[in-house]
Amino acid sequence: MRVTAVTCVKNEGPFLLEWIAFNRLIGVTDHLFYSNDCTDGTDEMLDALAARGIVQHLPNPAKGRNYQMEALKHAAKQEVVSEADWVWVADVDEFLNIHVGDHTIPALVEACGNPQAISLNFQFFASDGIETFEDRPVIEQFTRSHNPDLWCGEAAIEVKSLVRHDFPLQYFGAHRPFFREKLPPKKRPSWTDGSGRKVQHKFLVAANPRRIRKFPAQGARDYATLNHYALRSLDSYLVKNDRGDVNRENRAFDDTYWRERNDPAWQDLSIQRYLPDLQAALADLKSDPEINALHDKACALHREKRDALLAQPAYQEMQAQLRAASTLPPQEEALIRKLGLTV
Repeated sequence: MRVTAVTCVKNEGPFLLEWIAFNRLIGVTDHLFYSNDCTDGTDEMLDALAARGIVQHLPNPAKGRNYQMEALKHAAKQEVVSEADWVWVADVDEFLNIHVGDHTIPALVEACGNPQAISLNFQFFASDGIETFEDRPVIEQFTRSHNPDLWCGEAAIEVKSLVRHDFPLQYFGAHRPFFREKLPPKKRPSWTDGSGRKVQHKFLVAANPRRIRKFPAQGARDYATLNHYALRSLDSYLVKNDRGDVNRENRAFDDTYWRERNDPAWQDLSIQRYLPDLQAALADLKSDPEINALHDKACALHREKRDALLAQPAYQEMQAQLRAASTLPPQEEALIRKLGLTV
């Protein structure tokens, strides 16, 4: 089975090797990376990996700011995507944790009955008090999350999707594929959740704008969960904020994104079943002196960026605010206060 992972990156250098190694363990055979505006050696590492046939790397074709959608439009025309049996559109902080068979994508496909698409619900993993960036696997360090079936009081949680080669594709979305609105019902694709159940009709036909890329997670993860490490350490989160547009002049920093994803109520160690093989796969990649040197360089630049940011009062304030922030999601805390209970 040929499985191609497609992703867009900017300044993800310290985390590339783990994601590639992990994906190869679960059955991803090809990687197509699009990068833009990297300052931490991400593009250098991807070029080196591409030279060895481990990944394919292209500059993001976007002319404006719509980097992901422009890249996905471009990717659909690439041979590594068009000739794949399955396409996996995901980000470098997302790990597909498969619970069935030999814990690979082929086992997941078989368990789900070989549909034309499989959408897997996120589970957001907390920073859980880990402040310092360490060059260790993310899946080893971060083990706590919200209750898997509820996130910020919502039963519907976002998904990412595996797409089979014969899906009647109009275009790839970042979270799900889309087919033509007027496609006859008999030609609509077979599509399941992570338990092999048919996805809800409104999700299938994208008829519910509020839930166009999510559906209830309860009972939807029997065969697989999508572990999302959106925060990582506090150090890395500060660097991540700099990667985006953090123009905070004359306004308070909004910590909602952090608090919504930093709920440590639940511990889930299931993905660590992959850890011994992942450690071996990482060691194999790093046995190449150039790849190892580029990885170390990316980690060093990550730390240098953190130090440079923390020399600025705005980032010192951000760090202090995130350290002090409640681990209750804002919505949950508001409900507790409304009910007159103690926070």
